[in-house]
Amino acid sequence: MPLLGAAVWLGAIAATELGGAAYLVVLALALLLVLVQRGRSVSVGQRRLFAVLVLLATTAVTATLLRHDAVRGSPVQALAQQRATAEVVATVISDPRVVATRAGRQAVVRLRVREVTSRRHRLQIGGTVVVIGDPVWTRVALGERIRTVGRLAPADDPDTLALLTDVRAPRRLSAASPWWRASSALRASIRDALAHRPPAQAGLVPALVDGDDAGLPAQLEDDFRTTGLTHLTAVSGTNLTLVVGALLLVARGARVRRRGLVVVGLLGIAGFVLLARTEPSVLRAAVMGGVGLFAFRLDGQRRGLRALGVAVAVLVLVQPSLARSPGFALSVLATGGIVLLGPPLSAALGRWLPGVLAMAIAVPTAAQLACTPVIAVLSGQVSLVAVVANLLAAPLVAPATVLGLLGGLVGLVWPAGGRLAGTAAAWCVAGLVEIAERGADLPGAALGWGSGPLAIGLLVVLCLALALALPVLVRRPLVGVGLAVLLLVVVLGVPGRFWSRAGPWPPPGWILVACDVGQGDALVLHVGPHAAVVVDAGPDPDAVDDCLDRLDVDQVPLVVLTHFHADHVDGLAGVLDDRRVGAVETTSVRDPPGGADLVDRAAGAAGVPVTTAPFGSTRRIGAATVQVLHPEPPPPRPPPAGTAGPTSGPAPGPAPGPAPAPDAAADPDTGDGSTANDASVVLLVEIAGVRILLTGDLEPPGQAAVARLVRGLDVDVLKVPHHGSAHQDRAWLTSLRPEVALVSVGAGNDYGHPSPDVVQALERAGADVRRTDRDGDIAVVAPGGGRVAVATRR
Repeated sequence: MPLLGAAVWLGAIAATELGGAAYLVVLALALLLVLVQRGRSVSVGQRRLFAVLVLLATTAVTATLLRHDAVRGSPVQALAQQRATAEVVATVISDPRVVATRAGRQAVVRLRVREVTSRRHRLQIGGTVVVIGDPVWTRVALGERIRTVGRLAPADDPDTLALLTDVRAPRRLSAASPWWRASSALRASIRDALAHRPPAQAGLVPALVDGDDAGLPAQLEDDFRTTGLTHLTAVSGTNLTLVVGALLLVARGARVRRRGLVVVGLLGIAGFVLLARTEPSVLRAAVMGGVGLFAFRLDGQRRGLRALGVAVAVLVLVQPSLARSPGFALSVLATGGIVLLGPPLSAALGRWLPGVLAMAIAVPTAAQLACTPVIAVLSGQVSLVAVVANLLAAPLVAPATVLGLLGGLVGLVWPAGGRLAGTAAAWCVAGLVEIAERGADLPGAALGWGSGPLAIGLLVVLCLALALALPVLVRRPLVGVGLAVLLLVVVLGVPGRFWSRAGPWPPPGWILVACDVGQGDALVLHVGPHAAVVVDAGPDPDAVDDCLDRLDVDQVPLVVLTHFHADHVDGLAGVLDDRRVGAVETTSVRDPPGGADLVDRAAGAAGVPVTTAPFGSTRRIGAATVQVLHPEPPPPRPPPAGTAGPTSGPAPGPAPGPAPAPDAAADPDTGDGSTANDASVVLLVEIAGVRILLTGDLEPPGQAAVARLVRGLDVDVLKVPHHGSAHQDRAWLTSLRPEVALVSVGAGNDYGHPSPDVVQALERAGADVRRTDRDGDIAVVAPGGGRVAVATRR
């Protein structure tokens, strides 16, 4: 059965990646199996197995291609390509979520289409569309039938017919079924039972109980990811097992036996699916949770593997898009690891540990070991604290989940009682929050690991070797305790402290570093393991290259050069040197021309495209959300009288000539000749819940333009414009209320940067002002809860 499940899974992946050519892959598999059988004694059962493998792989390819063709061939997709306006009658199939876009806060909702009317044609059609609309859409409820009008647009997801934008407020045609209304009421009651608790606790309990992670702080999500506890914040087999297990205990207490318990268990699974929603991830969790129950029963490995193979085959055939879902891969691998490695590892530890403790260690170890290669592909790192964190968290998860559910149930009829149970659940998850935050802050919490084929291949081999060796090694207490001590030494960063008395750099949890590159700007935004967005490159290639090396950055998905003065662009070659760089974005004002030409030559030599930073865009780049606030593109200018109109050629700009030194043509405090400065690209970045404003060399006219565009802007970290020049709109700077203000400035510069008046004004406003000329490299660290801290390196 595991082989059959794998055949279906691989067939769906091949169909998604190769289209119709996937049939050639299946044909090659069939020929390979025939060659294997030739000259060998093959039983009838093996021949049948080979035939079924080929048949199921072919079925998976066909099912996937039919699903994709049904979406691509839908007339709704043709209307989406034309950006047609349509009236849609549909059923709400997901809870609304609010996201930040360049148009402000928008609601995102999935709809199951029943009818589409556009261009005098009415289509009775099925499929899914995604609404992106006004926050009024947060009022729709799962299961409601609604009517609305909007503009169709193409969707990237192959299982989605179209996006629906510019939508009107929905008009309800019929209410949700009683089942969905009851489910929504219970979810709301769970949230209400925790509303009086701190945000981390109030967001984590609903995530544990039913996967409702809408209120989970971003920094806490990052900490859970680092410590290998992410499965607790999403719907997983663990959630199902705890909820249904508690229900079965109550049933046993009420003297329900045998078949009655089976009925109670099935009703519990159905109720959990309704509570957590019928998303593919929930169905997957329900199935995998059931499979995991086989692992520690009599003949658990054989039964568990059979059930896992059947589950994979059925889930992929029903929902082919699961084949390429990282969550599905992690779920299958975790379940397979528990089934295969869990029992022998538990038995080995059980020789010298109590049985309950041995199982508590074996289960997370087996699951984490099986998932490690996929996690490394997704994040580029390997968690070293995951097993310990899961072991410490295990005693708190069950009571938190059960008490959270109890708080919701009681709150439906007695709100005060619901809050009482919610408070008890919150006390439990307070321990989980502490484990995640403390674990993520450890120097050796995660080991950086590449995500290339060679690195992942080596990791797979290491994990397989460890899976085979662990049950043998830990049979003896001396070896088991020794391995635990060794892991503890690495996690606590003892080797790093031995070799570097200055402490680790970069500090754990860093999100931004202002590099000390002299009189210039070079800022590094941490967007993933070994990956960063670089904003400006400073005046010296070697200085910025050394800073990026110290931060262990070898992937730069985006370089933003705010403007073309030498102290911002001359170091670009150092960023490009021996790193994978995705793109370079600049301002549209090519002033001075010499700086613009330097950027073109350096990027062209490295094969990296140069484009203009798209005004008003909001993008997700790894862990960062990046929004371009300034400058607005200039309006097109009519051609001078007597000309034939625009011609091809270089972009218009000042007369060519040698590039001036940064701000050398004018007194930096007067603002004369500041066209290039005021054309600086301004970025608003959010990482781990921390808002960062990067301002280039923006001067008062440009600062006023940003103030008009984004009123009431409030940030956590400010890169002070123009190296702290006195030529500032101080009222605007202080109105931003930054906790930390960074000044990129060279020691002993001739411009008087930074101005003492500007520094004092920011300090009086409550900012911690840090300067690269005095502090060296400055790292902004996000310890959690939207707070920021600062670390420095001379």
